[in-house]
Amino acid sequence: MIHGSGLLNVALELIVGGLIFYVLWWGLGKIAPPEPINKILTVLLVLVIVIWLINILMGFTGHPLFAW
Repeated sequence: MIHGSGLLNVALELIVGGLIFYVLWWGLGKIAPPEPINKILTVLLVLVIVIWLINILMGFTGHPLFAW
């Protein structure tokens, strides 16, 4: 069962994680590395965010991918 305090913690984690993702995405756009490096960094950033979101969703079931 999901309690209100747990949902508040997840909401705060998503907000902070979203802000960190936005700053990294913005910084990647401002730095503007050459094209092969830019694509690699973008794919790595998206991959890390997707794994992080899957970890949060699996945490609802009680079996997260990574336990911090």
